[in-house]
Amino acid sequence: MTGYGPTVVASELTIKATDGTEISINVHSAGGKALLLWLPSEHGPQTVASQLIAELTKSGMEVWQIDPFETNFLPVSFSSMEKIPAEQISSLIQAAHKRTGKTIYIYSTGRGAIPVLRGARHWQQQNPESTALAGVILLSPIMSVETPDPGLEEQFMPVVTATNLPVFILQPDLSPWFWKLERSVSALQQGGSDVYVRRLKDVRARFHFRPDATRFEQQFTNKIPELIIQSVLQLAHLPNKPRAAVALAKPAPKPRVGKKERSLKEYKGDSNPPALKLKNLKDKMVDLKSLHGQVVLVNFWATWCPPCVHEMPSMQRLTNKLKSKPFTILAVNMAEEKSTIQNFINTKVKVNFPIVMDKDGTALRNWKVFAFPTSYLIDKKGQIRFALFGSIEWDTPDIINKIEMLVKEPD
Repeated sequence: MTGYGPTVVASELTIKATDGTEISINVHSAGGKALLLWLPSEHGPQTVASQLIAELTKSGMEVWQIDPFETNFLPVSFSSMEKIPAEQISSLIQAAHKRTGKTIYIYSTGRGAIPVLRGARHWQQQNPESTALAGVILLSPIMSVETPDPGLEEQFMPVVTATNLPVFILQPDLSPWFWKLERSVSALQQGGSDVYVRRLKDVRARFHFRPDATRFEQQFTNKIPELIIQSVLQLAHLPNKPRAAVALAKPAPKPRVGKKERSLKEYKGDSNPPALKLKNLKDKMVDLKSLHGQVVLVNFWATWCPPCVHEMPSMQRLTNKLKSKPFTILAVNMAEEKSTIQNFINTKVKVNFPIVMDKDGTALRNWKVFAFPTSYLIDKKGQIRFALFGSIEWDTPDIINKIEMLVKEPD
């Protein structure tokens, strides 16, 4: 991409979408040949966006920024992303190209991926011969129907496999979704997308607006404009050809009403657990099979995961309470250095239950972990009986009763 020029001005523009909705746009003009449509995630517009957009325009990239929540009188929430009409995104693409003649790219994060892909596909349906829309850039995209229950595979939204536009994914590696990238890429490629991925090392999802962001994550946030520009440059190298919309394989599912319940529930997947044989902090191999005859709580966690940290004291209290019973916890750490884990348990949360290291994410993938923490409760015969994703207080009466029920069962 060439032709970058200085920033001009920021202004407001109102257009009428094909569904009749009036959309207010913050236009950050610039003299380059590329225009970026900026949509927020399910967490709504963030203050940091102004700083990042200013850097983009300094580099010559024009940015059109909208607030679909305000436009559609929607609350800022995950489920609201399902209610953003594709016609509105399509109308934005059309207006941006018609008014500027520039090549259009779309950027969003998290669940914003879904309205972006739907809007882009709608525009393709209306403009099958146009090459104005050159690609999509997604930071930490969430493209599944919902976070699946432990042990189940994620189901992608139908538009994901019906996408054939070029897609560039910027993926933080401190996230369970990082280890699922192969499936995400494969789903996008089913529709004919050219997919590029860039790993963002040592940062978490939502690192650019997390209230608990580390100093490194705060500093890394300043790199987002450069990452977007590099993504656009990569996408610009692809042949600029018309891409007619791909047919949807099935209609989109109805969005869940309210939050998904997070409690220790009966396990829905294959009760035979995948192999789990990993080294502990003393470099001794620990094999789940060797724990036959004990009730085992297998907990997937990381030191950078606040809910994991929050629940660990209750896990230690549970260990203390059941120390005379055939029960143990096996805490599987995701791909962190041994020194990091050791420092954590020495200075942050002191625990004495076994910790093993999943250095390459193999166990996480095999156990179908999509959220941290995720826990599995295994009976004395080695069968998975209960599971949940998310943190809980492990020493509550309900949890202890479930464990003691398993403890009383025969081997």
